[in-house]
Amino acid sequence: MANLNKKKFKSEFLHTLSDRGFIHQTSNDDDADHYLHSENAVGYIGFDLTAKSLHVGSLLQIMLLKWMQVYEHKPIILFGGGTTLIGDPSGKDETRKIIQENDISQNEIGILKVFKKFLNLDKSKIIIENNANWLKDLNYISFLRDYGKHFTLNRMLTFDSVKLRLDREQPLTFLEFNYMLFQAYDYLELFKRHGCRVQMGGSDQWGNIINGIELIRRTCKDEVYAITTPLITTASGSKMGKTADGAIWLDEDLTDPYDFWQFWRNTDDKDVVRFLKLFTDISMGEINKLSKLKGEEINEAKKILANELTKNTHGEEISEKVYNSALETFEKKVISENLPVKILNSSSFSNGYGLLSILVEVGFASSNSDARKSIHNGAIRLNDINLNDPSKIFSSEEINGSKLSFGKKKHLLLRINN
Repeated sequence: MANLNKKKFKSEFLHTLSDRGFIHQTSNDDDADHYLHSENAVGYIGFDLTAKSLHVGSLLQIMLLKWMQVYEHKPIILFGGGTTLIGDPSGKDETRKIIQENDISQNEIGILKVFKKFLNLDKSKIIIENNANWLKDLNYISFLRDYGKHFTLNRMLTFDSVKLRLDREQPLTFLEFNYMLFQAYDYLELFKRHGCRVQMGGSDQWGNIINGIELIRRTCKDEVYAITTPLITTASGSKMGKTADGAIWLDEDLTDPYDFWQFWRNTDDKDVVRFLKLFTDISMGEINKLSKLKGEEINEAKKILANELTKNTHGEEISEKVYNSALETFEKKVISENLPVKILNSSSFSNGYGLLSILVEVGFASSNSDARKSIHNGAIRLNDINLNDPSKIFSSEEINGSKLSFGKKKHLLLRINN
């Protein structure tokens, strides 16, 4: 194991990963460097199918696969159709809810839609697998006989994914414990089927990946490698991709592109350069220039970050539309027709358009009391004018086509459906 960010490489792929801050740990780093330098390498990352899409917390792993393609290696996307039925204990405080197979299949469709935005899915450029192909019909007795002897509880209990759960006296089921065995078996299958010699993942996956390396070493007498990425948190210490309002998804049906742009535009000053390195393919020379910006000038780097991420995720046309909308809203101070639109059904406001009801209806508050608190704190504005009367009732003429704002970050247009 080594910190490759302090090494020099023959492999351009590893050099780029190191330069941009992707690497947390690696196994057998000199041999891994030689393999990635001398051959068209094959490497994989697994994605369990627990949601309809991926959020920005998965973006680092997606970019890893993208850089593999840039340097003409062959990435494997491994969908966890089998392991999703169990649940990965890594980084979790409790047992994952069981997901039905039909939902898993639908989630795979949604997640594949995300990969189409970032990667070339031509079969000559990438391999897409699903571990349900070998796990669902696995004979468990044969599996234990052939592979169970290569795993010791003594060692597995030392892995952080297990140890942290047990230290907090939180339950870890035998169902989840099997996850580590199956992930190791995934690596073995991909090694046999596709000659895969690199598994990549977050730092919380280190123990699972090492299990796979050991299994291949013992059963095939061959050497494969691990590369893990650091846990990405914001300067405030919060988990990447999570906000007070929930996850920031890479699917426009789950997170509006305008909100997506705003998420990156609101990046903390301390995070901008790091995020440009990790989440865009802007050249290091250009990023180094942007790193020299100070004070208010840093906002220009934030706009570049937001534009680039929105372009890569939603396309250039939408990115330009959202950017122009943001310029109008925040810099020209005019109402923009490109803002997200919230339609109010007039039948739901038979007694007039009360401010409290509007705030709850559009999702700016969870309850009337929550709305009152935001109003008293001066967070609510209509057409950039502060609203301070919780009992305010608006006419349809006052509301229709108006911009409603919550703080500095959330803005939408109100429309009335008669």
